[in-house]
Amino acid sequence: MQSSPSPWPKFHRATPRILLLTSQYFLTGELRAACERLGVEHQVMDFGTREMDLDAFVSRMVTALTAFRPDFVLTVNHLGVDREGVLAALLHRFDVPLASWFVDNPHLILGTYQNLHGMRTAIFTWDADNIDSLKTMGFTNVHHLPLAADPTRLVPHRTKPVAAWRAPISFVGNSMLGKTLKRLEASNPPPRLVEAGIMVARAFGESDERCSGRFLARHFPELREDFEGLGSPERIQAFETFLTWQATLLYRLDCVLRILDHAPLIVGDPGWKQLLAGRKGWRYHPELSYYDDLPDFYPQSDINFNCTSQQMKGAVNQRVFDVPCCGAFLLTDYRRQMEELFEPGSEVIFYNHPDEIPGLVDIYRNDPDKRRRVAQAARRRVLAEHTYDHRMARLMAIMRDTFA
Repeated sequence: MQSSPSPWPKFHRATPRILLLTSQYFLTGELRAACERLGVEHQVMDFGTREMDLDAFVSRMVTALTAFRPDFVLTVNHLGVDREGVLAALLHRFDVPLASWFVDNPHLILGTYQNLHGMRTAIFTWDADNIDSLKTMGFTNVHHLPLAADPTRLVPHRTKPVAAWRAPISFVGNSMLGKTLKRLEASNPPPRLVEAGIMVARAFGESDERCSGRFLARHFPELREDFEGLGSPERIQAFETFLTWQATLLYRLDCVLRILDHAPLIVGDPGWKQLLAGRKGWRYHPELSYYDDLPDFYPQSDINFNCTSQQMKGAVNQRVFDVPCCGAFLLTDYRRQMEELFEPGSEVIFYNHPDEIPGLVDIYRNDPDKRRRVAQAARRRVLAEHTYDHRMARLMAIMRDTFA
């Protein structure tokens, strides 16, 4: 009888060998490209978007692990990690550590997973505010790893500007209308929760609380029984996500309304047409390709406007890195962690409250020299400290220090 493969030595090479799990998430391309530039051996397992038969999943994973013999497995947002804990058991069997980099709120993801602690795991989160709560969940190794940009991919390639993209100010972002409705449908809450949803979401958005479910239980105790009565982790998580997306919708709408006097170009989903129906002075453009269009689009706006999702109360989003990487000027909302990444006033311009938006837009629309100086300084900082090569180098160093 043939014996099953045994674990192999880990981290004995100068650079680690990485098995990258993916399910067509956009960040995978950046991580692969960073590995190639850094000379890191890696293999990609793409599970696609369809559910895979359990036996097929196990067979593919065992083959990949034993043939490639990685030093660790890397995933984004736990994609490729099954909720039942099968992968956890396989990684434990072969003594392979897992690195999971969360670039969305982990508390809106991990609630439906089982056997989370059955393997050697390091959690990386783009939002430092999640570190303590993730440790409370039982994760021992939790590290802050912000987002970044890839200057080799965010490169303008059009020889002629697209006239329709020229704008004094633009906002690229989802209205959250469709996403909110889908999460509400998935949670299937009782009428009492539905009726209170917008009120709770608005209060959550205005608070410093980072978890919408915890906020509801603490500040709306009369709704706690209905909330917990949703029963399954999937329905509870869906309602928490609904509250977070609804809070984002209300916040983004409030911010965007403050720029309507400046003929903004709004790029995103058709939900904006419903939210801004009857409003004058703005233009709509359908969603643009992240790689093919945005590098050419951002420099076409005098001001690239940003208002961050309410899933992150302290962290900065992708646009804070991408816009300056493309050599363009950004006006964004204040987030505590941005001061660890950029120099306020010279590398990043922000508003603390939506009331400040019109005044700042007036100042920077009328001062192209200021815009240029800030954009150039921010780009220098991105290239020096905030690329995906920097992030992968840090992640690999932490995995070696933790698990070698």
